[in-house]
Formats: sequence, structure tokens, C-alpha cells
Amino acid sequence: MISHYKNILVAIDGSNHSEHAFDEAVKAAKRHGAKLSVISIINDNELSTSAFSFSKIYAAEKEQVEKELLKKVHDASLKNLENVEPFVELGNPKEKIVEFAKENESDMIYLGATGKGEIRLSRIGSTAAYVVNHAPCSVTVIR
Repeated sequence: MISHYKNILVAIDGSNHSEHAFDEAVKAAKRHGAKLSVISIINDNELSTSAFSFSKIYAAEKEQVEKELLKKVHDASLKNLENVEPFVELGNPKEKIVEFAKENESDMIYLGATGKGEIRLSRIGSTAAYVVNHAPCSVTVIR
């Protein structure tokens, strides 16, 4: 485990666990003087297969997610953390989190133990378990 983090990534999806993960990531970023990347993944498997519907649903979902991320940036600034960048990605959440961490040289990832997709956990597999097993850095899973 690294004693000083420079690039912390937190994945949020609106679940209670991801909200707690965000709070812990903000504290860690302040403690380490690190940049905090806040990412939210729009799961393309949950969107319509019609090209027209897909684009309309994706645009609406992206707008909502961007508003939530801007609120997170504001919340972090209220806690005196200014080096915060929001990111919205489209794809498989567990794969996108790992991919983003690799591409952006994250040295710590925070994420919730379960998210909005916990109902399908038995069919698809846990995002947290996948990230823990494939991430290029340390991962803190928050309950």
C-alpha cells in the first residue's frame, strides 16, 4: 500500500454505499493532497437497443449524471477540496472503472460494496469484486 496517494478515483452510482465511498475518498484526497477523479458509468446494457431510443435515453441519462457529478464537485469544494474532476463514461461499469484507473494512473480506488445493480448480482457478478481483482492499484470497498 502506498503511503501517499496522488490520484484517487471514486466511482459513484447514486447508491448509499457509493455516497459513503465518495465521503471517504474526499477525506483521503484532502489528507494526501491528491487529485480526486469522480466517475459515473452509464451502463449501456441497461439502455434500449433501438438506435433512436438509445440516443434519447442516453442523452437524458448523461444530463442527469452530469448534474449529479457537478453536485459532487460542489460538495467536495465545501469540504475544502478543490482538485476534483468529474467524468461520465458509457459502457460496462466494472470494466470502465478499471480501464479509467489504468489510463489515469490512479493509485487508489474507492467504491461502494454494492450499488444500484445489486439485484442482478447473482447473474452478472459484483462490480466491486471485479474491480478488486483487476485494478492496477489498491481498492477500498465501502459498506
